[in-house]
Amino acid sequence: MDERPEPVGASLDRRAELSEFLRTRRARLKPEDVGLPDFGRHRRVPGLRREELAQLAGVSVAYYTRLEQGNGRNVSAEVLDAIARALRLTDAEHAHLTHLAKPKHKKKQTARSPQTRPALQQLLDAMDAVPAYVIGRRSEILAWNRLAAALFGDWGELPAAERNWARLTFLRPDYHDLFVDWEQKAIDIVCVLRMEAGCYPDDPRLSALVGELSVKSDDFRRLWATHDVKEKSHGVKRMRHPLVGELSLNFEGFRLSDDSEQVMVTYHAEPGSASAEALRLLASWGADATRAGSQTPSA
Repeated sequence: MDERPEPVGASLDRRAELSEFLRTRRARLKPEDVGLPDFGRHRRVPGLRREELAQLAGVSVAYYTRLEQGNGRNVSAEVLDAIARALRLTDAEHAHLTHLAKPKHKKKQTARSPQTRPALQQLLDAMDAVPAYVIGRRSEILAWNRLAAALFGDWGELPAAERNWARLTFLRPDYHDLFVDWEQKAIDIVCVLRMEAGCYPDDPRLSALVGELSVKSDDFRRLWATHDVKEKSHGVKRMRHPLVGELSLNFEGFRLSDDSEQVMVTYHAEPGSASAEALRLLASWGADATRAGSQTPSA
């Protein structure tokens, strides 16, 4: 097994991230969305003007301009709350704005790869009817069970650096075929990475991942430029498996209580559904399904 460390890169520019995030949020609002008159063709910029946003938030134009230029030093939580309300930010966007403007001190990042506890792997192995895995905050796949390997492909055959949902989704054509709605899967990954980049702007490994994907994937570069963020802990994924066909699976994400940087993700099907039968078949085929899936181009 190849355990080479991931490439290390420079930190993300927090000031630039703050500036672009505020600009993109302001650009998506129309005057009529917030009860302001729209002068149509006389407007030179998309969305709200800075002075309009400042008025809605109850701050001076100069103050808001400094913030949008990336200078979040000394900004109060109350002002950030007012700007978040004016921009109609979601809870995740509000948290992201706060992380960018008033970053908390984070412990120094190291080159050591994150590890999972042996007992956690034992728990995954015991969940023999449920595909499950653990991911880190850089979308690393840290641990998984046999049914997850049968469903998604044998990650154990990959070098450690390639066991990463972002790299698999954007750089592997077979994973493009695996998800019926690949675009939504890609959006979800980018939005989560954006959230983590806001929390850990000085993480060189995360910066290196973003830089690599920006160079190698036009789709990643397009989605990263939107500056969208969200936290997604549950939902539905539709997949095309080479052995059992299409599946519709519910997923749930559980943040581990003793390590907020790791999340366990499980998948299950509606009882009695065709997807439940497909999962049962994958579980009964076990290692044979894992090997066949990893050798099939669309696994």
